[in-house]
Amino acid sequence: MTAQADLPTRLNRARFRAWHRGTREADYMLGGYFDRYHEEWDEAGLAWFEALLDRDDVDVMAWALGTQPVPEEFAGPQMDAMRKLDYVKI
Repeated sequence: MTAQADLPTRLNRARFRAWHRGTREADYMLGGYFDRYHEEWDEAGLAWFEALLDRDDVDVMAWALGTQPVPEEFAGPQMDAMRKLDYVKI
């Protein structure tokens, strides 16, 4: 199976992981981000998000809120979009 053919499966898995983090705040942040931006992602964009999902929610939320510096591996346009928080609908 090629990576492209596997993309829908990976997106479904990422959606589930984003919306089932264990806290409502993290669910809204990561799930909302996924819902808003996933259609724009290519293989690299999805890989970035999958790597982000492997990190602790406290760290990801701190990066998005600007209370902790963003590690180099996550810095860039996708984190810039995450830091806008315009995708969180409460």
